[in-house]
Amino acid sequence: MDLDLMINSFPKLLSATLTTLKLLSLSLIFGLILGLIFAIMRLSKKKIIANFSYSFSYVFRGTPLLVQIFIIYFGLGQIEYLRSTILWTVLKEPYWCAIIAFSLNTGAYTSEILRSAFQTIKPGFIEAGKSLGISNKIIFYKIQIPIAIKQSLPAYGNEIILMLKGTSLASTVTLMDLTGVAKYIISTTFKPVEVFIVAGSIYLFLTFLIHNFIKFAEKKMGTN
Repeated sequence: MDLDLMINSFPKLLSATLTTLKLLSLSLIFGLILGLIFAIMRLSKKKIIANFSYSFSYVFRGTPLLVQIFIIYFGLGQIEYLRSTILWTVLKEPYWCAIIAFSLNTGAYTSEILRSAFQTIKPGFIEAGKSLGISNKIIFYKIQIPIAIKQSLPAYGNEIILMLKGTSLASTVTLMDLTGVAKYIISTTFKPVEVFIVAGSIYLFLTFLIHNFIKFAEKKMGTN
């Protein structure tokens, strides 16, 4: 076991962790917005809208994240029309292709988490709001969404952790995130065990922080 390599690799891997955290943060923000939109669509009484939302969720939950990244990064670039539009300024960058793939993937899972949370809200809460003369829009924003967020927090915490580990796939499209830098160091030292132990430890520490933050949030919101 090369301890010197592990010590020397740590600062480089720690610096690359910032890229991983940026990928995770942006993907979760966009994914949460998408998830909320598609969860609302899934609950729509209009079958076309509900079925479209279901199809979105089914496709992105039913296919590997790696395949989704490759289709967006390699596949879309083969469409000549896209290369002549303003979209190409985004799609030609591996960073944004990874974020798009991560956002769509976590958005699909988040939509199911929120949909389930919305459906478990007791009708009495909504009826109580209506009896007080509160409009449906205010009931949705002030009552249903807060309750849904509260109820979905444990499941969403797991999704954040899964997404953190999923960001390691960004290295497959040349991004130098935590895993990407680890692979680069390994390619020059030929010592994968030591480098991956350090990289894995950083992932484990980040998971520990997320897990405890979710537990703290659950406690504050009274979900326990």
